[in-house]
Amino acid sequence: MAITAALVKELREKSGAGMMDAKKALTETDGDMEAAQDWLRTKGLAKAEKKSGRTAAEGLVGVSASGGTAVAVEINSETDFVAKNAEFQAMVASIASVAATVDDIEALKTAKIDGKPVADVVTDAVAKIGENMGVRRMAKLSGDNVATYIHNAAAEGMGKIGVLVAYTGDDAEFARGVGMHIAAINPAALSEADLDADTVEKEKQIQMDIARESGKPEAVIEKMIGGRMQKWLSEVTLLNQPYVKSEDGKTTVGKAAEAAGVTITGFVRLEVGEGIEKVEEDFAAEVAKAAKG
Repeated sequence: MAITAALVKELREKSGAGMMDAKKALTETDGDMEAAQDWLRTKGLAKAEKKSGRTAAEGLVGVSASGGTAVAVEINSETDFVAKNAEFQAMVASIASVAATVDDIEALKTAKIDGKPVADVVTDAVAKIGENMGVRRMAKLSGDNVATYIHNAAAEGMGKIGVLVAYTGDDAEFARGVGMHIAAINPAALSEADLDADTVEKEKQIQMDIARESGKPEAVIEKMIGGRMQKWLSEVTLLNQPYVKSEDGKTTVGKAAEAAGVTITGFVRLEVGEGIEKVEEDFAAEVAKAAKG
């Protein structure tokens, strides 16, 4: 029997399976719609796609490093409970490992794990575990050396925040300490030179508007702005921030690195769910609604 597009569409709507899975099911069952639905169920693929509309803001960041290159990947789930699932964690580890071989997120989705594209591996996990999941972001960093740091680790090489630190020098422990600092303080950039010019200009205008509210003359305001911008830069740029592990609480990351014989050349910080708008659900109200039918 010919497998038409209309037939595939009908099966997708009935099962929630992906297009390729629906087509394969119909091919395997010679176009028998009912048998195709049963085939999808046995393979754990039915209704997997229907979960894709649900918010997945939990999950894990997995990191992988080899020589002077490291990668961090954010894999999302709907609940923190699933993030603690051993199968989910094994998937995160596998995806982080294969991410080291590609350059961007789209290439990662088509890269293969045991002969199967990463996108399909995730779809299978959605069907099996029962939650929406997704490969959201990846970031790669290279340098003479790259240290990794995981905050709130769930397992080896994965947790709620993953940090990569590229550096020159031999003090790997110090570089890892900088990773801890980045996880805690979340700097916007390495140095002033790495900040977006529009961001700097916007902050300058904000500070000038604040100063004008005081009623001071423009000449005085111009002098005030220099100090205020320096203070702001010390708050948002890594090398100018007070290092969290410094004994005096004042030594900057840049000065601490210099003392350790290390030069920080770049960093990456990924935090699970960053930027995703989470829907707060009233569980009691949901149960009451369900009870009323």
